[in-house]
Amino acid sequence: MFIFVNRNPYKKRVGDCVVRALSYATNQSWDDTFNALCDEAYRRKEMPSWNPTWWAYLKNQGWVRHMVPDACPDCGYTVDMFCEDFPQGTYILFIPTTADGVGHVTVVDHGDILDTWDCSDELPLIFWRKEDYDV
Repeated sequence: MFIFVNRNPYKKRVGDCVVRALSYATNQSWDDTFNALCDEAYRRKEMPSWNPTWWAYLKNQGWVRHMVPDACPDCGYTVDMFCEDFPQGTYILFIPTTADGVGHVTVVDHGDILDTWDCSDELPLIFWRKEDYDV
């Protein structure tokens, strides 16, 4: 189920999906998450929302990257299907290309999509979970 959540302190909804998603998943404020990503980006001389930057940040925080299951290769494995298959725990999903032609990052928490828009029909490629969760 989609639940509207916007961790941006100014309620902006475009361009900061990485910060919004990581903020929720790591239980940090938007500002703290943004600053931590900027620190990682500075060390790496990359942009904070560039995939290798936030992936390194998550890895350093104990999150583990996985490919989404290939449960429905003919129909496309959607975020909604992921929610059904993973009803427990908190996950960060990377969607390389949305219907609008841009990438997106969202959070699934106990089977619910927490985001500023309903991305349930999008096709995630990678998900992150905390190492201490059972998949």
